[in-house]
Amino acid sequence: MFERLKEDIGVVFERDPAARSVFEVLTTYPGIHAVLAHRLAHGLWSRRLRWLARVIANVARLFTGIEIHPGARIGRRFFIDHGMGVVIGETAEIGDDCTLYHGVTLGGTSWSRGKRHPTLGDDVVVGAGAKILGPIELGSGARVGSNAVVLKDVPEGTTVVGIPGRLVKKRTRDERREALARKMGFDAYGISRDMPDPVAHAINCMLDHIHALDDKVMRMSSTIRELGGTVDESELPTLDACELGDGADDEPARSGTQADPASGERRD
Repeated sequence: MFERLKEDIGVVFERDPAARSVFEVLTTYPGIHAVLAHRLAHGLWSRRLRWLARVIANVARLFTGIEIHPGARIGRRFFIDHGMGVVIGETAEIGDDCTLYHGVTLGGTSWSRGKRHPTLGDDVVVGAGAKILGPIELGSGARVGSNAVVLKDVPEGTTVVGIPGRLVKKRTRDERREALARKMGFDAYGISRDMPDPVAHAINCMLDHIHALDDKVMRMSSTIRELGGTVDESELPTLDACELGDGADDEPARSGTQADPASGERRD
């Protein structure tokens, strides 16, 4: 029991940078209180002391805002961050090292008895407000985006976003694209790599087009030289963001106000 408590406290320090001391965690973290109460209630539920288990679960809900049915099975090092509005149904199963944020529902879609709530593998993270409904399975390492509604199984290591939840293909790194993006002052990689962003996608397509165009121009110039032709050797305008606005039309910069190249907003 004390080993489990030590693990539960340890994960708070691992996953919440706001945690400062063991005493603070034990006395002010509703996620810890809800998990401790559930372990007691689940033990009573397993011994068929169902009414007493439900009473303990309801008291814990009053104090924490987190509703966990005593019949739910929860693994080790489970962490509920903030926690208000979390609902975990009777037949839900949660693996080890999982994290839920506030407003998450592990609910059912049927009134029939039997397995009707989700099963989460190990190391699953569910974002704030997400709803995972029905007897579905989320593979180990899965990630669920905030406010997503998941109704189908999720493979291991996959991210799900949107309503209804859809799988997100992981992005592959392109060193040339990243280097050119840095020169232009655009950071498409500041957001999570698993989260779709239409603006970032559009600009990445432009960067890929620029790469292809540069390659073609270089090959054409090389061929022209081999044929004895003359190629304009003048230096191309720089793409360095810090040199943007150095032209003749740089009146805003001289007046103390300039445009932010990344956002288009003017700043003083």
